[in-house]
Amino acid sequence: MSTDPREALDAFLEAVREHYAASAHRNGDQDPRVEAAYMALADAFEIYEDAIYTAFDEVTPFELFDDVEDAKDDEGFILDEEDDEDD
Repeated sequence: MSTDPREALDAFLEAVREHYAASAHRNGDQDPRVEAAYMALADAFEIYEDAIYTAFDEVTPFELFDDVEDAKDDEGFILDEEDDEDD
């Protein structure tokens, strides 16, 4: 079942707004509302990206943080913050 890209875009933008609202009214470092909004935003982004790719064979310039970390793990890269400071 494919998703209409316009509907996916609208849902993604709403998730961005919800994440902003939760972040702006954060109650501590591990506010469950912010965490839920973060996950909803990530999910909405993946749905949008799949929809736009399916409909138009197009991708976004963004990667989810977990996807980037997984790619680093797969390629054997290890980020050492001390090495970055020496540069």
